[in-house]
Amino acid sequence: MSMTFSGQVALVTGAAAGIGRATALAFAEQGLKVVAVDLDAEGGEGTAELIRHAGGEALFLRCDVTREGDVQQMMVNAVEAYGRVDYAFNNAGIEIEKGRLAEGSEAEFDAIMGVNVKGVWLCMKYQLPVMLAQGGGAIVNTASVAGLGAAPKMSIYAASKHAVIGLTKSAAIEYAKKQIRVNAVCPAVIDTDMFRRAHEADPRKAEFAATMHPVGRIGKVEEIAAAVLYLCSDGAAFTTGHSLAVDGGVTAF
Repeated sequence: MSMTFSGQVALVTGAAAGIGRATALAFAEQGLKVVAVDLDAEGGEGTAELIRHAGGEALFLRCDVTREGDVQQMMVNAVEAYGRVDYAFNNAGIEIEKGRLAEGSEAEFDAIMGVNVKGVWLCMKYQLPVMLAQGGGAIVNTASVAGLGAAPKMSIYAASKHAVIGLTKSAAIEYAKKQIRVNAVCPAVIDTDMFRRAHEADPRKAEFAATMHPVGRIGKVEEIAAAVLYLCSDGAAFTTGHSLAVDGGVTAF
């Protein structure tokens, strides 16, 4: 089944690298205009430039998703540039834990919840009115397999991703009759800069990451991008409130 899209504009947060960059490029390959959003101006503009170099149309917007004013202005600027936002991939997120729950700090808790939960909430808060005004749209939020179960030594991160799924399901029900679909994608371990840094710090963890997936390897950013595009596409027109595990079989146990 080829993916088809009724809209023309996609917005991606956390677009400077990894899953966000891969998804922004994938949207552009489908002919959509892309709003690449990130706090990292160099990386975010780099993503937009890659799209433009390939013949697509893209705009970079710098935004701290934990700041309401930034998020509100992000949506104002996106609509001013392209007139609408048909698809939004709220992907910006962080993971900075290194130990068990009792070893975590308040600063870690606030930082993780601020980006992963408040950031997704703020983005939807300002995306939904735009989509209501234009008659519909689709939102995909980045959760995680850690949001579907336990994640030892990543308890705050897991809690944040459970919260993302809660926000996703609630918004999906609230706007189901308004032609707005809201879903989440739940990756397992993916080959990103974050994973590579962990590999350099402790190669044994990287080896374990591969073996924990029944398919025998970690995931690729392009595989998550494909899942996001499917959830936004017309092929998923009857899918909302769903948390799609893209995990090499991890959650099948």
